[in-house]
This record gives sequence, structure tokens and C-alpha cells, in this order.
Amino acid sequence: MSHHSAEGGRSPEGSRPTEDDQRTAGGEPAGAPQGRAAQGSPGAAAPPGPPAPFEPFELDSTERIYDSPWVGLRRDMLRLDNGELQEHHVVEVGDAVSIVPFRSDGHLVMVGQLRHTHGNTHWEVPAGRIDAGEQPIECAARELREETGYEAGRLVPLPGYYTCNGISNHWIHPFAALDCELRHEQQLDPSERMIVETFSPDEVEAMLRAGTLHDGLSLIALFYSRMLLP
Repeated sequence: MSHHSAEGGRSPEGSRPTEDDQRTAGGEPAGAPQGRAAQGSPGAAAPPGPPAPFEPFELDSTERIYDSPWVGLRRDMLRLDNGELQEHHVVEVGDAVSIVPFRSDGHLVMVGQLRHTHGNTHWEVPAGRIDAGEQPIECAARELREETGYEAGRLVPLPGYYTCNGISNHWIHPFAALDCELRHEQQLDPSERMIVETFSPDEVEAMLRAGTLHDGLSLIALFYSRMLLP
């Protein structure tokens, strides 16, 4: 998993660029074709549109609290409608990808990874940060290769999303990796501890139903791959 390009999602004046709100799967502009992932089921109803946008709060001032290559923290002072000031902290994390790898036999490739944040090792799909100058689909291919040794015959973008948009601008570009073949050894960072395992679709569904998958990036990517892939 790459730990670079945390600054990629930052805006020095405080708010994230407005075009980010128009992103779709794989970071493409709203309305761009997205292949099979955008087609849905034949005869399916069109989804409702987004709500009418509110006017943003007036930004009175912004202050950088912390910066590193991995994460940033800023404090915005917002002018409320009643004239009062209220602080709002924003955790800035660069865009990332998650990948649901499918082998040609239908089995899914997952990683068992130690997460220092809570000290647990659990099953996840491959994921990682997008490097500077790297396209999401390029990052997906790289992270899949580095974390699992697999290469995809085809990468299909799935709908993107913010991981926790009440406090962070962190945006995820999920992909389904189809017809994956094992061609390399793992290429892990010194800070990564993970193993690779394959599961049948029934085993993955059993883990989902039992609630034993605890990684949000993995859960959303698995959900979209089940919903949108034929």
C-alpha cells in the first residue's frame, strides 16, 4: 500500500475543489460512461438525483494544524447564519483505491492484514493510496500486484465515495479486477504485514452475513461488485 501523495487532496484555501463533488466511479466526471458498472439491471428504475445544494458556509479563516506526507489536519472557522463563528476540523487524506479481485474460476482474492490503528488482523480487499501523477486505474493495477502478486485481465470501475465526509475529504475509487492471474511475488512495504488467501463466493457471502468483515473500504467494494457486475 502506497503511503505517498497525502497532499494531493488538499486545498490551501480550505474547501475541497467543487469538481470533486461531481466525481463518479474511478474519478471520472459526472455523466461519463462507466461500462458495465453503470448499466445496472435491465429494466431497473433510474436512481433519484441528489438533493438541491445548500450554499456553503462563509469561511472566515483557516489554519493548518498538522502536515505530513500521510495526513493533514486543518481548522476552518465558519461564519454561521446567525453570525456566530464555529470551528470545523478537517482531516485531509489523499485519494485511494480499493480492488475486488476475481480469478477466472470465480474465487475472490483477499488479504489478511495487521492494522496498527486497532491492533487487529482481519480480511480485506487490496487497497492503497494514489501516487502523485498516477491515475486511479494505474494505482489499482499496482496495488493489486504489490499486495497480492496478481494481475487483472480487466479492471472495471465501481462507484466512488467519501469514507467519512463529516470530518474528511478522503475519496475512494473502487474497482473490480476480473480474470486475475498470479504472476508475481508480493512486494510489501516494511510497515505492511499481510497474507494472501482466496475464497469462494459462498465463503465471502458467509463472512458478510456473519458480520466478520470489519473494513469499510472492503465492504462497500464487495457490495458494489455483487450489485453491479453481471
